[in-house]
Amino acid sequence: MARRKKTKKNWWILLIVFAATLAFMLGYDWWLSRKSRFVRYPAFGISIPENYLIHGIDVSRYQSVISWEAVKEMKVKNIQLGFVFIKATEGIVNTDPQFKRNWKKSKQAGMIRGAYHFFLATKDGREQAENFISAVDLEEGDLPPVVDIEQTYGVSLPVLKKELKEWLDVIEYYYGVKPIIYTNVDFYSRCLGKEFNSYPLWAAHYFQYDTPRINRQWDFWQHSEEGRVNGILSKVDFNVFNGDSLEFRNILMAK
Repeated sequence: MARRKKTKKNWWILLIVFAATLAFMLGYDWWLSRKSRFVRYPAFGISIPENYLIHGIDVSRYQSVISWEAVKEMKVKNIQLGFVFIKATEGIVNTDPQFKRNWKKSKQAGMIRGAYHFFLATKDGREQAENFISAVDLEEGDLPPVVDIEQTYGVSLPVLKKELKEWLDVIEYYYGVKPIIYTNVDFYSRCLGKEFNSYPLWAAHYFQYDTPRINRQWDFWQHSEEGRVNGILSKVDFNVFNGDSLEFRNILMAK
């Protein structure tokens, strides 16, 4: 009787070991499938993570006058740019001098567009939100509004968070959608953190050949600032969306 119990116990141990091994192998295969595979594209001047399906750029006045038709038409193998984030405003009074043209021409060329505000921690959050609202009319099919926050400018973290939250609240109430936060992964970890984890994240992290090094869900990844694109004379930031075409459509502005 004792030997029979021991044999039965051994079978259970083997079964558990087998199940654990199978689970590990499946998990490892899933991890490999999600791991970015960077491939060098000389035409774009950078390596691009091919495992992501939806690619885009972000621009401001620093890219000067852009030929949006050339941007949209450029396709190398299976990589074609489908979306763009465009700088609209900064602080409480400034508007990017190229915004109106980029906003109009990018849509005419068939690009999915989004607008972003460069946040100054030294300025009032509500007034900055009102500056953005006065400049940006979002339409069905546009990307949600974005706040770009990268520096404290010497402002304490409690004040920075308070003003940022004010911007986010005003924008969400006006447009009826949660804004996206753009920042680099180090700034997010040091200065924002869990208090802002409910907002979609556009993470900047270069020289990383996997995914952004951040312990939360992210929606967009700015993986390079050295890209080249037809129709743009200067270097440009490259991004990917973390999802498929259906997930991408679901984040766009609705009626």
